Amino acid sequence: MPERILVVDDERNLRLTLREILVGHGFDVAEAEDGKAGLEALRQCMPDLVLCDWKMPSADGEFLLRRLGDLESPKWLPVIVMTAHGTGQNAMTAIQLGAYDFITKPLDMDELLATVKRALHHVKLQREVDELRAERSGQLLKEDNEPELIIGSSRPMLDLFKAIGRVAATDTSVLILGESGSGKELVARTIHRQSGRGAKPFVVVNCAALPADLLESELFGHEKGAFTGAYTRRAGKFESAAGGTVFLDEIGELPLALQPKLLRVLQEHAFERLGSSETVAADFRLVAATNRFLQEEVEEKRFRADLFYRLQVFTVTVPALRERRTDIVSLAEHFLRRFAERNGLPPSVLTDDAVLALQQSSFPGNVRELEHLIEHAAVLAAGRVVTSEILHQSMLQPLERETPGDFAQLLRLPFHESVSAWERKLVENALNESGGNKADAARRLGIQRRLLYEKMKALGIESTDQQECDPKIEP
Repeated sequence: MPERILVVDDERNLRLTLREILVGHGFDVAEAEDGKAGLEALRQCMPDLVLCDWKMPSADGEFLLRRLGDLESPKWLPVIVMTAHGTGQNAMTAIQLGAYDFITKPLDMDELLATVKRALHHVKLQREVDELRAERSGQLLKEDNEPELIIGSSRPMLDLFKAIGRVAATDTSVLILGESGSGKELVARTIHRQSGRGAKPFVVVNCAALPADLLESELFGHEKGAFTGAYTRRAGKFESAAGGTVFLDEIGELPLALQPKLLRVLQEHAFERLGSSETVAADFRLVAATNRFLQEEVEEKRFRADLFYRLQVFTVTVPALRERRTDIVSLAEHFLRRFAERNGLPPSVLTDDAVLALQQSSFPGNVRELEHLIEHAAVLAAGRVVTSEILHQSMLQPLERETPGDFAQLLRLPFHESVSAWERKLVENALNESGGNKADAARRLGIQRRLLYEKMKALGIESTDQQECDPKIEP
């Protein structure tokens, strides 16, 4: 059955021209002369796509878009706006009201047909994942006032969760190591939340964000008149965190002059405000984080050795995203759901080609880069499926890839063959790294052992494990 396109335009000649071209490309075409007639046509026979003029004498394109919500029409019904009034404001208004695209007159028919086909392709993808979307729409989404959770089930993340579980219940100072954007502050918040201090304040100080003189006042507070502009007494972060946790982010940027004072606070849990000789008791737990190699900073005399040893009593390392590649899709789907909830949109779904594109990317900016990418893609998708094309449109530069040397050959394969070949490489790599131990390989891949057996059977991968296990038994 041919796909149906509704053309809404007050210019009869243009409607006839579009009908002729679209019918010639195999589409079924319905017509309407303005927004009101378009709504009536929508009620009578739901089309697969709408081509709508923006400016019409009686009821225009804006009228139609605003009233689409009153109809029992799919939220993903694509509406392509056509207009001779191609202003930025009109384009922005149309997109905000849910238009799929905005093209200007005089129409470039090749461009129009390409846009129509792309929109209908997205509709097809959307229908294929409707069932999956329905399942996900029933899931409870995190409210804004609920704590952000660490997402991940890969082996490196399981090790991280174990470390958090061991240290959270203690009062030991914690040093969190990891690259920029890997989620160090989220780990710090989780340690605080899981500790006995979880109901007390969690106070964040970015040591790289303030100059040394202001940072000292920020940490220790000051008395009235301690310096120019100190008009009143002000409590510092250590004092404000009474009973809670102080998180010193980018501790490697802490000026040398302040490091002895921090060391004393950690050892004695006491300090003096600037301009005062009165000792103030401090009840807090310290969690610090850095993306620097502090041992090298110590060797270069930029960081005190005694403070370094005091901080590294318990060290937690947050893995880079490229080291937990099996978590990428879970994280992306989490960001999509969160974005949809915050913006009142239906949650988008990743297509297979989008999943493959994400798994092939190195993400030097780690989780923060992925989050920004997904948010931008979600804006472009506007509740529709997120394809690899949308992901690439969302990047300021092409996605960096860390792939096998013969990956170029995979690109020349048909889609499903390429996906199967990539799955084979992932499974074989995990089996090689685990010495053929399937339980360990499954943990490295972040999947259950049963699924690993199914993948091995489907891909024709022979077992190399000397200790065969019943595939029906979960580890």
